[in-house]
Amino acid sequence: MNKVQYVIAPSLAFMYQKSVKPVLFRYDPENVHDCITALSRMTGENPITRGAVKTAMAYNSPLLEQDIKGVHFSNPIGLSAGFDKNALLTDFIPALGFGFMEIGSITGEPCKGNDKPRLQRLPKSKSILVYYGLRNDGANAISARLKNKNFKLPIGTNIAKTNSRAACDDKVGVADYVKAFKAFKEIGSYFTVNISCPNTYGGQPFHDARRLDALLTALDSVVTKKPVFVKLSPDLPDDQIDAIINVASRHRVDGFICSNLTKNRDNSNIKDINLNDAGGLSGKVVEELSNQMIAKMFQKTDGKYVIIGVGGVFTAEDAYRKIRLGASLVELITGMIYLGPQAIGQINRGLVKLLKRDGFENISEAVGVDNPIRSRV
Repeated sequence: MNKVQYVIAPSLAFMYQKSVKPVLFRYDPENVHDCITALSRMTGENPITRGAVKTAMAYNSPLLEQDIKGVHFSNPIGLSAGFDKNALLTDFIPALGFGFMEIGSITGEPCKGNDKPRLQRLPKSKSILVYYGLRNDGANAISARLKNKNFKLPIGTNIAKTNSRAACDDKVGVADYVKAFKAFKEIGSYFTVNISCPNTYGGQPFHDARRLDALLTALDSVVTKKPVFVKLSPDLPDDQIDAIINVASRHRVDGFICSNLTKNRDNSNIKDINLNDAGGLSGKVVEELSNQMIAKMFQKTDGKYVIIGVGGVFTAEDAYRKIRLGASLVELITGMIYLGPQAIGQINRGLVKLLKRDGFENISEAVGVDNPIRSRV
């Protein structure tokens, strides 16, 4: 399989850049996403087409395998939440060579999301402006769809509070999270508690320490053996990060996801003009903010928490940078949209080359080696 991927991947990359992407980028990005989702779902449901995709795309190596909090990851590259909102692609995504994936964000109640337009490509910035507003079918419908399903890779269930005026009330918001949490307590491999969506009613109230404490207290009452991660905004000041770490230390929190979309438009990496008024920015615009947060979280917590790095991963070097700063796992979406689905296997192959170059026998040995905390060990 690895030999086939080695031969085919460069041709697929060339084809995507020269033929496929120019066509896709002519059309509305949300319509394209919905069409790609439908096609990918059909491909994933057929074992022949699914197997053909896996042979062409996936790359495997024991150097990339890790066991983290009782979950086995075949490689550190995952699909971030936001691509498969309704968990329709759990058969297809493993064939692309991902080591894990997150579904959602999933809310307690069904959510239609914000008004369109909800996506804007920023090609000069290698970014996407996202304003979906947590569109999804709701916890009950999605969990029923996945009940008794055998997954081929670790599934992270990303939960958030419903994007509605009613859920702006703290008690209602907490109850909404708990409903989604309970619906998936027997489904998937880990939870992500998303407190950082930038596109909802009421903003990001659970970045506040008091509110976060109330939320995590409620989630602690739900019995589950699955690891729990908290997903944070890249726009948080240091004092708020410190407060969140302090709260997390008193609850069932195993790690952090760094980071979500940035709302900050005062960013030198934004090269495009005429941006839509609302939304959060992904891709290269958020990369350095994500890397800074990974380094801070790893250093501030003495490496005691598992960190999943998200933001601006297009190449093996991008992923490796996050890992060396302190991320054990790395997620992406935007890089795949701009480079093509073969990029996942290419990133994993590139990571193996980088590990061998630097004398590491496993990806876990590289975690945090560039972080200042290591100089104190």
